[in-house]
Formats: sequence, structure tokens, C-alpha cells
Amino acid sequence: MSALNRFARKKRVVGLLFTAGPGVIWLVVFLLLPSIFVLSTSFLSRGDYGQVQQPWTFENYKRLAGFGLFGFDTLYPKILWRSFVTGALTTLLTAITACPLAFFIASRKSGFKVLALVLVVIPFWTNLLVRTYAWQLLLEPGGLLGRLAASLHLSIPGQSLYPSWFAVYGCLICDYLPFMALPLYASVEKIDWTMAEAAFDLGANRWQMFRHALFPQIKPGLIAGAILVFLPATGQFVISDLLGGAKTVLLGNLLQQQFGASRDWPFGSALTLVAMLVVIGGLVVARRLLPEREVDLI
Repeated sequence: MSALNRFARKKRVVGLLFTAGPGVIWLVVFLLLPSIFVLSTSFLSRGDYGQVQQPWTFENYKRLAGFGLFGFDTLYPKILWRSFVTGALTTLLTAITACPLAFFIASRKSGFKVLALVLVVIPFWTNLLVRTYAWQLLLEPGGLLGRLAASLHLSIPGQSLYPSWFAVYGCLICDYLPFMALPLYASVEKIDWTMAEAAFDLGANRWQMFRHALFPQIKPGLIAGAILVFLPATGQFVISDLLGGAKTVLLGNLLQQQFGASRDWPFGSALTLVAMLVVIGGLVVARRLLPEREVDLI
């Protein structure tokens, strides 16, 4: 019997090596080892010529918290806070825009649903950088939105609408709308409308019906969409760089500078770990908020 048990155990081990083994190797090589390298680098120092060197230090994290050689400086805490606010506001505005869109698509006939979903994902067929340059063309004085704003006396004729926060948020909402609309649509498709009818029968108005009958049903899709929008929007750097100018430096721009022109890899590694903690924190929050059966949405 023991020999049979050993044979069965070896068979299971061999099966795991062929099934889970490649995935485990992939995670170790491309996730675990780079993360260990980034973690160790964040505690090192930058040399005079940009090289990574000892001594081991906490200075990179102190600098990130605002404590530098010349005392407390709010530059980096402001950038982190601005990135968080930008991600949160983008998530909120995208949810407000995507919610009616998801209900509209779900209420159409099956043939139109397919067409509408294709139209939602069409922007992904174009590179993000190309889409951002297209926004520059729309927002310049001779562009469609530039002329429209001038005709409505919302801007000075001949003045570009970028760089500005309006341009940044407009592009962010446009680019991340599919990330919110598709999970929301998946939840809206599963709504039990008899609960809405029951709410009306019990005397609820439209807002009360939505709050008590519909919102709990679309909450999983809303949380999944919020995660998909908040995390990349917080670390965005292309849109803020091209449409926001120097006044809209975000976490992604700061990271790009450290690994680019500044060549400050230790400080950039500390920033990377902070960004990873934001991602992990967002996933933990979503895991707590979503019911057990809905976790597979994220």
C-alpha cells in the first residue's frame, strides 16, 4: 500500500511539474527576481556618475517622504498626492460616464450590442501615444474642440486648450473608458429586473430603486472597473507629459525621469516599490469589497 502511495505521490509531482512548473518558473524569473533586485537597489546609493553603489541606506525613502539634505520639502509628497487624486478623480469621472453607456448597450438588441462593444474597444487598436497626439490636434486652436470652445466663448480665439488639466482629464477619461465600461456592462447584463419592479411596487422612487435594487447588482463590475482604471491612471506619464506640461508631473513622470535622464536608479527603485504597494493595496481593497463569488472579475 505504501508503495502505491509513493507511486501516486510521484505521479502527482510529475503532473504538477508539467502543468504548474512553467508558470512558476515564469513568475520567479520575471516577477520574483526583478522584485528582489528592485527592493535591494532601493536601499543603495547613487554614485557621482549615476552608478549604483553602497552604502546601504534609507535615504531614498526619506527623500520620497520629503526629508532631504536641505530639510523638509513637499515636492515628492505633493507628486504622490497629485497622482493619487488624479487616479481617483479619473476613476470617478470614468464611472459616471461609463454607467449610462453600459445600461444603454445592455438595453439594445443583440446585433447592436456587438457593434457597440466593438466601437468601445476600437480605441485599443491604436497606440496610446498616437491617441494622445490626436488629442493635441483636437485641442489646438485650429482643431475641432479648440474652435468649438472659442465659438462658445469658453476660450480665447487662437489659444490652445493644452497644456491644461482639462486636456489631461479629457484624454484620461477617453482612454480608460473601456476599462470601466466593459466590466460594468458584464454586471448590467446579469441584472435581475424583477428586483427593480419590486422596489417600485414598494413605493421607491427612481433614485431609491437604483440605490437599493440595481447598485448592489452592478457593484462587482464597478469595483473591477475602478481597479482597472485607478491603477494605470495613477502611474500615467505619457498623457500628463504631452497634454499637461511641466505643471502636471505625476508618479509615472517621476519614475521615467529617475530611470532616464537623472539615472538615479536607487531612488527610482524606491518609487517603484511605492507604486507596487499602491497596486497591491488596490487589489486587497477590491478583494475585501467583492463577494467571494465575484472575485474572478478582477
